[in-house]
Amino acid sequence: MLLNSINKGVATGVLREEHEAILKVMGFFDKALDRLEATKPVPLDFLEGIVEFFSLFADRCHHTKEEEVLFPMMESFGIPRENGPIGVMLNEHTLGRDYVRQIGEGVARLQSGDNSGNALLITAGTSYSRLLREHILKENQVLFMLADNVLDATIQAKALAQFEKLEVEKMGEGTHERLHARIDIMEQQASNW
Repeated sequence: MLLNSINKGVATGVLREEHEAILKVMGFFDKALDRLEATKPVPLDFLEGIVEFFSLFADRCHHTKEEEVLFPMMESFGIPRENGPIGVMLNEHTLGRDYVRQIGEGVARLQSGDNSGNALLITAGTSYSRLLREHILKENQVLFMLADNVLDATIQAKALAQFEKLEVEKMGEGTHERLHARIDIMEQQASNW
């Protein structure tokens, strides 16, 4: 595990690394959105992979680690949920889920031959991209720094163990690795654009 700064905790380091994977896929998705706006084709399997990645990896894996492990630990050390950074992140997670649902609906429309899916994809996708990029910046520069200040190495190690358990429970054995492999496939597809 690579940690790119001196005082990054183990658990927050994993979340930061996941942010890098999410931003990488968001870059591919942004290219796809640009193609859709220019009325150029985007393979349906690519768009299906995007929906799966954001639904499973970004939400069910990453956000669950934050919501069920990191945020409660931070709260137990005095970081408030209401009227604080945790509450803001939770609200943004909810908004992001709605955008991903809309993106999935847009893909479903395209699968059924309904070209109105393009407009929905572009609108929801652009909003999701903006939200997620700002959200990740806030977490990396504010929330995780708070966590690193209040959660010592022992607590962060406990969080990491809980992260690993949650991955298997919420996504199934091997899903995390399969989704990381899918990133490489999406990168190859997007490199041809």
